[in-house]
Amino acid sequence: MNDRRERRGTGPAAGPGVMQIWGLVGLLALCAFALAYQFVEPAPAQRLVMATGRADGAYHAFGLRYRERLAEDGIQLELRESAGALDNLQRLRNGEVDVAFAQGGTALSSEPENAAIRSLGSLYLEPLWIFVREDIRGARLDALAGRRVALGAAGSGSRAVAELLFADAGVEVDSLPLSGGEAIDALQRGEADAVSLVAGLNSPSVQRLLALEGVRPMSLQRAAAFTRRHRFLSRVSLPSGALSPSQNSPSEDLLLLAPAAALATRDDLHPALAGLLLLAARDIHASPGLLEAEAQFPSPALVDFPLTEEAERFYRRGPPLLQRYLPFWAAVLVDRLWVMLVPLLGLMLPLSRILPPVYRWRMRKRIYRWYDELQEMDLHAEREPQAADLESGLRRLDEIEREVRGIDVPLSYGQELYMLRQHLELLRSQLRRRLGEVPGDGADDDANGEAGSAPTQA
Repeated sequence: MNDRRERRGTGPAAGPGVMQIWGLVGLLALCAFALAYQFVEPAPAQRLVMATGRADGAYHAFGLRYRERLAEDGIQLELRESAGALDNLQRLRNGEVDVAFAQGGTALSSEPENAAIRSLGSLYLEPLWIFVREDIRGARLDALAGRRVALGAAGSGSRAVAELLFADAGVEVDSLPLSGGEAIDALQRGEADAVSLVAGLNSPSVQRLLALEGVRPMSLQRAAAFTRRHRFLSRVSLPSGALSPSQNSPSEDLLLLAPAAALATRDDLHPALAGLLLLAARDIHASPGLLEAEAQFPSPALVDFPLTEEAERFYRRGPPLLQRYLPFWAAVLVDRLWVMLVPLLGLMLPLSRILPPVYRWRMRKRIYRWYDELQEMDLHAEREPQAADLESGLRRLDEIEREVRGIDVPLSYGQELYMLRQHLELLRSQLRRRLGEVPGDGADDDANGEAGSAPTQA
């Protein structure tokens, strides 16, 4: 008896009716997933190419830190040296690289060519330094009119910004295409009167120029005026001794103009990789510096290119929710497959209403399918109460009784099952009574009735 109850308790889960229902549900879900998968974004590439700058420059140094940070999430970052910011932009246009360091102000002269370039935000301030020989006095650019000025190599952001400012000031200089150590050597040998470069405070070139005898940094008297004309520039002040109090470097307060270094990319960069680069930028550039406040960068301001959609969301709402709590690969997988939930929900909501009635119908069908035959037997016995037919009906009732005992339904449908057995017994009693009423066959009918009911009583 206990074995019988246990088998009935577990039977519905493995019953053919239930399996057919859930098999149909699984097939519908599979078809819906196959359709939705057509709209799933492709997985992000595992390799990115970044254009930095010269091997001894700040861009390349930061590129090394980005490479280390992205490697933690399984992304390989290949660094490619370049001549500078303008060269980086050209490589982006040509599709040679996926992401590059850019400098504020370098894209203004070629906006139509930059339609496919987007920005992930500005990263830090890069002051424009103008170092002059000490015999050149003044704090305005016109003090360099006609002088030999090393503006930087062709393709560099330093040269682009310097040429823009000299053009605004109406000052013509003898431009020397020198940069880095070559420009400093030329100034030291007297072959140049001034050196202009855009570089960070800790740049080796800046440190060397500050320590050079007979050379001083120029404080730009009209720095504020240039910031009104060019929104990519910031006016920054560097107090005396800020770089080295022990050496009083710089020896006087300086007013400087500073474009911002930015991270530029192509508009087809995978959104997940854009989010990962923004997280890396926050980790690398959020710390305060002599020119930057804490958490000032990365920033959506001071950029030449429109922000990507991912960058706009990042600056409004913070990092993507999934990337805050999940590893990068897991966040990407969930983000790619969330669209699969749409057909699943669209399928499950109506199925949640349809399946319970279908399930009840399937379970009751196992029981109610006998009632057509029982009703026909009852009506036939009422119209034509012949002994042979009644005896055949009793034998058929015994067969049905045996089959009913083998029906496997959940315990919640046990009431219907036992009601069917009661109705079988009721019809059996009626057929016995009618068999007893048939003339001339009473004894045989009683014997047949007892013989026919023996299996049931047993």
